[in-house]
Amino acid sequence: MKVIIPLAGKGTRLRPHTHLTPKPMLKVAGKPVISYLLDDLEKLGGIEQIIYITGHLKDKVEEYARTEYDFPAVFVEQKVQNGTATAVELARPYVDQPVLIIFVDTIFDADLSLVQNTDADGIIWVKEVEDYQRFGVVVTDAKGYMTRIVEKPSTPISKRANIGLYYIRNWKLLYEGISYVMKQPANKGEYYLTDAFQYMIDKGAKIKVVDVEGWYDAGKLDTLLDTNRAMLEHGAARGPRNAKNSTILDPVYVEDDVVITNSTIGPNVSVHAGAVIDGSTVRDSIVGSKSTVRNSELHGSMIGDEVVLDGVKGQVTIGDNSEVHVGS
Repeated sequence: MKVIIPLAGKGTRLRPHTHLTPKPMLKVAGKPVISYLLDDLEKLGGIEQIIYITGHLKDKVEEYARTEYDFPAVFVEQKVQNGTATAVELARPYVDQPVLIIFVDTIFDADLSLVQNTDADGIIWVKEVEDYQRFGVVVTDAKGYMTRIVEKPSTPISKRANIGLYYIRNWKLLYEGISYVMKQPANKGEYYLTDAFQYMIDKGAKIKVVDVEGWYDAGKLDTLLDTNRAMLEHGAARGPRNAKNSTILDPVYVEDDVVITNSTIGPNVSVHAGAVIDGSTVRDSIVGSKSTVRNSELHGSMIGDEVVLDGVKGQVTIGDNSEVHVGS
C-alpha cells in the first residue's frame, strides 16, 4: 500500500504562525500535527511509500519527514494550488497499488486496520456533526456504501462529515475519475477529489463509509486550541519538572527543560522546549519553544517560538520572534 499526503496549502487560517512554520508542523500537545498521522502509519505497517504533495515551506516539511521517520518517501511540489484532485493527480506516476489519501488539517481516531481486510473499492471515513452546513457530507445507501457527497447542504440530508481520510483499493478507477474531473470546467477555480469519488460510484464502485471515534480540527486558530485540549485529555499530558512556587492544573504538557516560577499553569496548556514562565497565569493556551512569559495573564492564546511577553493580559495570538511589553 502507498500513502498520498497532500500538504501544499499556505495555512492562511493559521497566520501568523504559518508564515515560518508549515501548517502540518504546528505543535499540538507537544507534537507536530503531522506526527500523529505518521505515528498511526507506523503502527499500521505495510506502507511501501509515502508521496508527499508539498508547496508552502516545502523544504521544512521534507527535512522533518526524512529525519524523523523511516518511510520510503518522495516529495512532489504542487506549484498551482487549484484543488484536491490536482494534488492527488501529481502522485499518479508513483501509484501502482491501493492507496491511503490523508489530508493533514485534522487529527483523527480511526481504525486504519480496516484497509487490510476490506473487499470494497474504497473506504471513506466520516464523523457525525451537528453543524453539517459547514461541511461536505456523505450520503449512504442501506448497506453503508456512499451514494454521493453534498457540499454544505442547506437541509439535513446527512450529518456525516467528510474528514479527508480515504482508502482507495480500486486505484485505477480513481485516476480514471480524476482524469474525467480535470477535463470538466473548474468549480470556482478548483478540481475536487470528491468529484472523482462520485465518478467511481457512478461507474459502479462500492465505497464503504466508516465513522471515526474522534475528529479534531487543526486547521484554524480557535479549533487548534480545542484540539490541544483534546490531545491532553487523551493521554498526551506531561507535568513539569522545573516548577517552583507554582500551581499546575492538569492536564498540561510541559517539556523537561521548561522553567516555571511563581505561576499558575493550566488547565489545557502546552509549553514547549526552552520556554520560561514567571509570575504569570496561563490557561487554555500553547506556548512555543524558547519563549518567555512574564507578569502576564493569558487564556485562549497561541504564542509562537522565541517570543517575549511581559505584562500582557487577555487572549493573544503572536507569531515567532516577536516581543510585547506592556506597562513599566
